[in-house]
This record gives sequence, C-alpha cells and structure tokens, in this order.
Amino acid sequence: MTASYASAGVDVEAGERAVALMRASIASTQRPEVVGEFGGFAGLFDISAFTRMRRPLLATSTDGVGTKIAVARAMDVHDTIGIDLVAMVIDDLVVCGAEPLFMTDYIAVGSVVPERIAAIVSGIAEGCRQGGCALVGGETAEHPGLMAPDEYDVAGAGTGVVDADDLLGPDRVQVGDVVIAMGSSGLHSNGYSLARLVLLGDGGPGLSAHLDELGCTVGEELLVPTRIYARDCLALAAAVDVHSISHVTGGGLAANLARVLPSTVAVDVDRATWTPQPVFGVIKDLGNVEVADLERTFNMGIGMIAVVAAADADKAIELLGGRGVRAWACGSVRQRRDGERGDAEAKGGPGGAVSLVGQHS
Repeated sequence: MTASYASAGVDVEAGERAVALMRASIASTQRPEVVGEFGGFAGLFDISAFTRMRRPLLATSTDGVGTKIAVARAMDVHDTIGIDLVAMVIDDLVVCGAEPLFMTDYIAVGSVVPERIAAIVSGIAEGCRQGGCALVGGETAEHPGLMAPDEYDVAGAGTGVVDADDLLGPDRVQVGDVVIAMGSSGLHSNGYSLARLVLLGDGGPGLSAHLDELGCTVGEELLVPTRIYARDCLALAAAVDVHSISHVTGGGLAANLARVLPSTVAVDVDRATWTPQPVFGVIKDLGNVEVADLERTFNMGIGMIAVVAAADADKAIELLGGRGVRAWACGSVRQRRDGERGDAEAKGGPGGAVSLVGQHS
C-alpha cells in the first residue's frame, strides 16, 4: 500500500477551494488599519492611530458557540452560527468599554466541505461587519478519525482597545445608578444543552415542529442569531455616563450582572418590567423546568445590561431605542445589607448581590 495525506483522510485541494470561497467574505470585514492581504501566516493590524490615547489598554476575549452547532448541523444551515461566535467574543470585549478591532477564527472539521466552510465564514464575516471589527485570519483544521465527516466546531478570539481613563467596571458603580436592560433576540448561544434536551430529546417536539407559541418551527427558533451589541454599547458610552456593562451569557442574568458590581452594593431586578420571549416559557412548560434553573441557564430576554448614572437613564433608553435596541430600566443600585446574598454568586469572582424579584408581566 502507498500511503498519502489524502488516503489518511485529509483533502488539501478541498481546503484550498474553501479558502478561495471565503476570501470575499473576509475582505468585506476589513478596516483601514488592516495591513496586507488575507492569506499570510499572521494577521497584521496598524495600532498607531491609538497612540492618541493617554494609556491604551488591549482587551482580549475568546469563546465558542457550544452545542448550538448541533442544531446547525441537524438543520444543515451553517451561515448563521458565525454571527453567534462573533457575538460571544466581541460583546465580552465591549463590557469594559473596549472598541473591538479584529478577530481570528478556528474551525475544526472531520472532513472539509468547501461550501460548508464558506458558509460558516460568511456568518463570521457578517458578525464582524455588525460589530465593526475586522476578520484578519483564521485556521481550518481537518481531523479525520477524530471527528466524524459531518462534525465541526468553531472558536474565535478577539482584540479590542480602550483608554485607561474610559475603562468601565465595578469601581465606577455608585448607589443610585439605574440598571438598563437591553432585549435579547432569544436564546442567543447559551443553555443549548438544556434547550436541546427539552425540545429535541425523547418526547420533545423536534426541529421541524411548528409551534404556535413560537410562530415558527423549533429549528428556526433555535437558530435565531445572537444579537451583537458592540456598536450600541460604544455609542451609549460615548453619549451618557455609563459605569459598567454586563454581557448576559452562561450563568444567567443574576450571576453576570453581579460580576460588574462592587461587593458593597445590591440590585433587585424587577421581573415585572419585561416579558421574556415565548421560547423560554415553552422550555419551562415542556420540560417542567424550575424557574430558578431557567434563570441560571438562560438570558430570559435580556442580552446586555448597562449600569448608568441616574440622571442619564432616560437618555440612555432613548438612545438605544433610536438604534433599534429595545431597552428599559429594570432596577437600581442600592447599598448591600449585612450578610445579604443574591440569587447567584458573581460568575468568575467577587461581586455585588443581585436578586430577581416580582413576576414577569
């Protein structure tokens, strides 16, 4: 037997075709600071313009999409999952006030299907355009024998920049600040292990089932792309006195808000100020899921939160609404009582006490 890379399951020519197909998508994301053409060993980005900052700080974040990919594979729809990837990465950057500059991606596949790779990258490029960052490079790795031919996973890393004077965080938060909620587009990209168990597991309605409560099929609902808030948050921080921002991802609302608050304060988030999208109620009812589990798992209709000075709360809501972001005040910052605990520990470390109170309207 004569062995070759192809006989081992790696199709180099398919990889080259995939690169050719994705080239236009990547080019559409470029910013003026990008140096050189796509295809080099490393992406280059000119940061000389940011020397105008007193003390420029680089911010970095990395993430994936999780088991939402299983839905994309089952639906054979691959051009939206990249939007989710970008959202998970760059909206983690903007919470500290950083402007997202560029991203790189990593796609691992069992077998390279050029059209599928190009579709995935087209979604990543669309997310970058929405978020205002450049896609400067990436890697597609073929793993025959490790992954099934139709399996893939995606991950990405992003870099942003913020002047130290403009850094947002818990140290800026004050008693009396108002908590502004920004509506999510749905499940976003968190909690899909639970969502899939309930909706796609034994006894679940399945991907093709049309549910009147959703107004679409289960599969269509599960693939709704994550909303990207980066440009909106930057515009907000430029116009009003923003003190901290929280990206509501894994762990839910209470845990993610708590991490951008100092340990001396607390927030009671009033459920009566909004109504979660129907998908959350469908999962609750079909899976007999406890409310506490829902709120620890999903965003429950809030994708991002800004903590702003009370005097700027109305202006913040008006600005976001003008940008097409549904926004409302859902609570305020108060002094934390001795021994007070919130509904969840701050995700990743110390933080404030956040409790969800009242009932959804």
